[in-house]
Amino acid sequence: MQQLDIDWTRPADPRPGPLLDHVRAYVGSAGADGHLWHGLPTLLLTTVGRRSGRPVRTPLVYGEDAGRLIVLAAAHGRPDHPAWYGNLTAHPEVRVQVRAAVLPATAYTATPLQRETYGEYMTALWPAYDDYQAAAWPREIPMVIIETLSGPAGGLAPS
Repeated sequence: MQQLDIDWTRPADPRPGPLLDHVRAYVGSAGADGHLWHGLPTLLLTTVGRRSGRPVRTPLVYGEDAGRLIVLAAAHGRPDHPAWYGNLTAHPEVRVQVRAAVLPATAYTATPLQRETYGEYMTALWPAYDDYQAAAWPREIPMVIIETLSGPAGGLAPS
């Protein structure tokens, strides 16, 4: 894999609107405002743009198990995968912010066993995922596992 010189400190954020508002609140408060979105835990995932080579930050609902952070590339049930998913499949080195902690990590598509293990948990966390999967059919919504490079992300999950 090609080693890129990435300035992780200046990621591109979503276009103006609710997602940008969420990111700004999250970053501006070190996660105190924005970690919980509609009662759900969220993180900020920074991927490297597969075409631009620039970091791009996205807020996502997440689950946590045994130090792994779990997100779904649901794209609200659209027929195509979200851009952030294509970015991490091209360049799996990412940064993740959970509350105030910003950590280097590796992200990858879950194995079939991991999908089976975490599928019900993620659907229980955010039941709309079932609706998104139905709308996205025949696209299978990818499950993504994020593992921090400094070891298990224990203690980052919501209390």
